[in-house]
Amino acid sequence: MYKFGLIGYPLSHSMSKVIQEAALKSVELEGTYEILETEQEDLVDRVKYLRTYGFHGFNVTIPLKVPITLFLSSVDNVANVVGSANTIKVMDDGSLQGYNTDVYGFVEAIPEDFRKEIENKEVAILGSGGAARAVGVGLAILKAKKIDFYVRNIINAKEMVDALRVNFPNVEMNCKQIEGLKDLSNYKLLVNTTPIGMRGKAMGYSPIDEEIIKTMDKDATVYDIVYNPLKTELIKLAKKHGIKTIQGLDMLIYQGAKAFEIWTGKKPDTIKMKLAALEEMVE
Repeated sequence: MYKFGLIGYPLSHSMSKVIQEAALKSVELEGTYEILETEQEDLVDRVKYLRTYGFHGFNVTIPLKVPITLFLSSVDNVANVVGSANTIKVMDDGSLQGYNTDVYGFVEAIPEDFRKEIENKEVAILGSGGAARAVGVGLAILKAKKIDFYVRNIINAKEMVDALRVNFPNVEMNCKQIEGLKDLSNYKLLVNTTPIGMRGKAMGYSPIDEEIIKTMDKDATVYDIVYNPLKTELIKLAKKHGIKTIQGLDMLIYQGAKAFEIWTGKKPDTIKMKLAALEEMVE
């Protein structure tokens, strides 16, 4: 009987329980998945709880992807480069092994033909949290020429960008003030990694104004990793102006499937996971 969970805050929008329970069913394993709202100041107590009550693994989301690394005995190479973990495996001795499946999920959700188009192009990322780090690594792996991070606090983001530069010296990376963003015409891809637009947190709002979105080239793409609602305000505005879009649900499914494989050693049915999420959203 497997026991998994999700920690972070807020979690009212989360589809992780739905998709992971569908994953368990798809490979005929018994188990449960608990949603455990956890604010940063409660992380120590939450980790003790997860160790004490027999959890085999858990996912980590905003705002705990970076803080959780302080509790880990080891991390995989991707989590080490990203500097954050979203998937934790609880070992028999109670130690925690950290993984980052966000990079895999982010890249896997991009259509293969468009992945090739990113090579040697300029891309923009909104945000500087754990998800932004993962997206930055994913885009560096896809050989983007330049990655501009648009953030509210440049001082806090500078450390992240400096760390990424060390691992990807051939990719130009910059940290810019989001208030100064006026023109997106140079970018092949814009990725939103902020929670703005998420159900329960600024739903109905876009992280950037429509006038700025309109400056994007029609061959460019907007990728919003927010998955609930399915069509965020940013996605709606991009579609309105004929710009291609990638919605966040596929990233959630693929990163979740990779996490499930780490915990159980089995590959779940991603189609069944996605259908379960879509059914829940429709309801």
